Amino acid sequence: MAISDIYAEGIASGWKVIDASSLKAAQTIAADVAIVGSGAGGGVAAEILSLAGIKVVLIEEGALRTSNSFKDMDEARAYRELYQEAATRATSDGAISVLQGRTVGGTTTVNWTSSFRTPAPTLQHWAAQHEVVGHGVDDMKPWFEKMEERLSIAPWAVAPNANNSVLKRGCDKLGWESHVIPRNVKGCWDSGYCGFGCPVNAKQSMLVSTIPVALQHGATLVHRLRVRQLQHADGKINAAIGEALGSDGRTPSGVVVTIKARHFVAAGGAINTPALLLRSQLPDPHQRLGKRTLIHPVVVSLATMPERIDPFYGTPQSIASDHFQWKDGATGPMGYKLEVPPIFAGLGSAVLNVFGEPLRKEIAALPHTNSLLALLRDGFVAQSEGGSVRLAADGSPILDYDLSDYVWDGARRAYLSMVEAQFAAGAKQVRPGHLDAPYYASWVEARQAIQELPMKKFRASLFTAHLMGGCAMSENAAHGVVNSRGTHHQIANLSVIDGSVFPTSIGANPQLSVYALSAQNASALAKKLRH
Repeated sequence: MAISDIYAEGIASGWKVIDASSLKAAQTIAADVAIVGSGAGGGVAAEILSLAGIKVVLIEEGALRTSNSFKDMDEARAYRELYQEAATRATSDGAISVLQGRTVGGTTTVNWTSSFRTPAPTLQHWAAQHEVVGHGVDDMKPWFEKMEERLSIAPWAVAPNANNSVLKRGCDKLGWESHVIPRNVKGCWDSGYCGFGCPVNAKQSMLVSTIPVALQHGATLVHRLRVRQLQHADGKINAAIGEALGSDGRTPSGVVVTIKARHFVAAGGAINTPALLLRSQLPDPHQRLGKRTLIHPVVVSLATMPERIDPFYGTPQSIASDHFQWKDGATGPMGYKLEVPPIFAGLGSAVLNVFGEPLRKEIAALPHTNSLLALLRDGFVAQSEGGSVRLAADGSPILDYDLSDYVWDGARRAYLSMVEAQFAAGAKQVRPGHLDAPYYASWVEARQAIQELPMKKFRASLFTAHLMGGCAMSENAAHGVVNSRGTHHQIANLSVIDGSVFPTSIGANPQLSVYALSAQNASALAKKLRH
């Protein structure tokens, strides 16, 4: 079955798509609204504003890659072309790996499609503790429904693959809650290569859904353009200054592009948006910018199963468990969500914690290897306020993120839960993702040993693919960078529409939360601009 290239056909029909690497001289582009970032927030905002008859320019630092680019389903190519810093982005000390998209569509182009509504306890906590209004459970319900319909989000109807079946089997045996994960897919081929860009346009990322509609309605897409600064005076942004990148997508070409608009939307995500605002030296009287950056720290556990697992095939994530997520309430000991990651050779080698001959043996054993992960829910108590974004000398973002005893306690309990579930599912041996942990042959042995593991950075393997906060919303300017509608407290014509506005982490994969909140706030912005 031939898959058409949406962008090749669209550009031929007149879509306005500019590859900044091809520019030879300085340019000025004018629009009603300039959106910096094309991921979950920027992509949704671009569609809504364009459909409202507002002239939009959508700016993306990464390159435009389409289904034709993804047909090889090559792991190394994907990390190099589609991820921030070629998938080597990490916290400032290198202890936590950060997987984040850098391409048209942002992380929505490379995520694993898991789509959850913002949990009710999270929305209630925002209202009660962070002075957020208009985003309660009842307020958000129609926006979740709208975006679920728009992006074909529904519980995955196909039986879980062998990898996800391990979690389901373990939860059933132990009497733990588990559920089927909703996915944003249409016509999915169930190949499992979602993280490398969908070659059949089944994943309803911004790349294939909202951005094409925006382009059909007159929006302009500029890619390979890095916005360095938002120029401002007298409480208003007057221009965005961007540097064109060369064909490598990273080296500046020397061409400057100036974007003029009457309103600006920052939508670069929870690391890049705070960095842009910091580079622009926007007013920050209460020193909130870049603070409370939340990441869902993730720990993993590996199991050798008697049956063939093939963790590199089939839907990456289809089963999850919230059994330990809200067990002690929002502000008790740290909660966590259990899920299943796929394991590919490259990504797997990063979490196996071995090298040389042991690594060769572990990779050879992948067909029988299962992994569980735990998303640790940060940001709900004083002992877990996340990290902060600051700038390197060249203006690039640096994420500082420390781990308190409160977080480490959550990580240890998560190790115990994952290992118990894997043994309950029939694992022959299980090993937590920790440098000091060997394979354990029984749950009794593992339980005792995990209690003694030193919980320290660089001993426990940590990563994240969920980035939130850094430009938190609050009606109280002393506590937030923007108000509940995403409008900057000090800059009248600047909105932040992405996950950076979240006051805490979500406690679930955040893409649907970003979609719904962005749709709500972008719709309010469209109404305001029309009048």
